[in-house]
Amino acid sequence: MIPARSHYDAVIVGARCAGASTAMLLARAGLSVLAIERKAYGSDALSTHALMRPAVLQLVRWGLFKPLIDAGTPLIETATFHYGASETTIPLYASADLPGLIAPRRTVLDRTIVDAARQEGAEFLHNTAVADIFADAHGRVRGVEIRGIGNVPLRVTADIVVGADGIGSLVAKCCGAQVLRQGRVSAAHVFAYAPAIPGASYHWYFQPGMAASFIPTNDGLACIVATVPTALFDDRFRANRDQARMDVLAALSPELATQAARAAPDSRLQAFRGVPGYLRQAHGDGWVLVGDAGFFRDPITSHGISDALRDSESLTRAILDGSSAAFKAYQQERDAIAGPILDTTDAVAGFDWTLGSIEERHRRFSAVMKTEMAQLSAAEFPEARKLALAS
Repeated sequence: MIPARSHYDAVIVGARCAGASTAMLLARAGLSVLAIERKAYGSDALSTHALMRPAVLQLVRWGLFKPLIDAGTPLIETATFHYGASETTIPLYASADLPGLIAPRRTVLDRTIVDAARQEGAEFLHNTAVADIFADAHGRVRGVEIRGIGNVPLRVTADIVVGADGIGSLVAKCCGAQVLRQGRVSAAHVFAYAPAIPGASYHWYFQPGMAASFIPTNDGLACIVATVPTALFDDRFRANRDQARMDVLAALSPELATQAARAAPDSRLQAFRGVPGYLRQAHGDGWVLVGDAGFFRDPITSHGISDALRDSESLTRAILDGSSAAFKAYQQERDAIAGPILDTTDAVAGFDWTLGSIEERHRRFSAVMKTEMAQLSAAEFPEARKLALAS
């Protein structure tokens, strides 16, 4: 496939939840948008799936929560934290803006957002790789180069190029996006799927040096994750990841290990070794980053999708405004909430806690999320404005 036109108001590199939601919001505001994704439409992605309150708020506001429920995503009404032998169950009181929590498979979530973006007029190219970013004589980014028919290079120009292409972002690399803050720790996550009973809820398990998650998702399954420091992963998981995972789960909860042993027939073990979190420079002349391309934090707090959806809306406001001040404000707004999220996530993912202190660290993270929710609830989406970003 090749693009329908040679120039767009915005070209987005990457069409997972950050890129697809940005495409949807920009197209809804009347801009011409092309999103380019190297993976297939509806393909899976490494993910814990668990959405926290900010992500649910965004999906409800965008009209996408009900389609996800209609697609068979179970509604989560409680979350239980297991600290050694003790446990704390937190009910999730339903409201119009927060009916409950959900953990959709990425095959469902990303496809739902892409479909909504297409309905708004955004164009998508899947199974298509961006080979390079190009700029004009003054250094302003002007578009992307992709491989067209017969691998002939094809240039597409844009008023703004959005990097939503993840940890190894090509846009960040080509544009020289600096790392503004670097996290200090990383954790490894090994997971597979097993059957879950209807009405199952989130369960989070913690013991010194290890953690686990039970996350109900689509198709009657739960994502069961074993989490350890990256150094321990390198030491113990190299020879036999499946057995090492089961050992961790059994140490945390024999019942959880029993559930994990009933793995779904087509479920294969997947692993993420871990990467320290970071905040990258968010924008430059003709380019901007969103999602993991600009801000990454360890998955142990299950906040990555919330970050992606929140920042895509903030970025849309900046693009619609088009001024340098608006892009500066986008980065400042992102960093004001991302900094505390990175710090409190590192406090959990570092595993330098005891059972006596981990609960307090979770309360710190919850306080950060309450501030985030308040900011999201107060944010107003601007009227659509078509501006000459390329001037």
